[in-house]
Amino acid sequence: MIPLDQLVTLLDLEQIEVNLFRGVSPDESRIRVFGGQVAGQALVAATRTVEPGRAVHSLHAYFLRPGDPTRPILYDVDRIRDGKSFSTRRVVAIQNGRAIFNLQASFHIPESGLNHQLQAPLDVPPPESLPDFKERMAPLREQLGSIIDRPRPIDLRYVTVDPLARGGVSAERQQVWMRADGTLPDDPTLHACVVTYASDMTLLDTALLPFGLAWDTPGVQMASLDHAMWFHRPFRADEWLLYVQSAVSTHGSRGLAEGKIYTADGQLAVTVTQEGLVRVDR
Repeated sequence: MIPLDQLVTLLDLEQIEVNLFRGVSPDESRIRVFGGQVAGQALVAATRTVEPGRAVHSLHAYFLRPGDPTRPILYDVDRIRDGKSFSTRRVVAIQNGRAIFNLQASFHIPESGLNHQLQAPLDVPPPESLPDFKERMAPLREQLGSIIDRPRPIDLRYVTVDPLARGGVSAERQQVWMRADGTLPDDPTLHACVVTYASDMTLLDTALLPFGLAWDTPGVQMASLDHAMWFHRPFRADEWLLYVQSAVSTHGSRGLAEGKIYTADGQLAVTVTQEGLVRVDR
């Protein structure tokens, strides 16, 4: 099975009761469950309890405990409210009888109205001109081995300097092109869940940019604490999206980063913020 199909399967939860769903993790040698996976699965669970025609417009989530990738995750959905225009859901992800993650999401019927956005950056090199994961990691082949050749569901291409090659250079912003590596069905909910999954991949790393550090710098410890997203305009996760990320604040062993996700034609599709644990052992 190709990686993108595996991701779609990963997001296709088993319903075991009216408001209770079960998800699994991929067969990988991870120490803990990837945060984007739990967020994407929780959004799937919430969406499956909302009447058709209402799309997610915002979500707010907290990472409470590390997830065990060898055990299933239960997603318990609370149908908080269904109004004329909005629906609100709360989801708690459970393992071993304890909450590891919670999410609150709001859904909205399509409406017309005023239109404004922050403009996309200009003069960004096209993604096709930038190295993919395999090309970027080629100098580390001896260290990483066959992991370099493993296909990945999300194609990430750094516009600015790759964090693994940062070499002490400090900055406050980075830009990354991303897309699902393949073709997805036309279900907008699936596209929102795939972007939720992918949004956790590079954002917290941005908090290290001002210090010229990377996530794999010896002595650096990082973990997601909370995650928020606002969905503004339609998009496809299998088309190129520009993820513009900024380091907002790093203090007290916590870092806050913000990301804006634009379509290739400059439409602001999603805004993301994430706070995480950022400890550096000097």
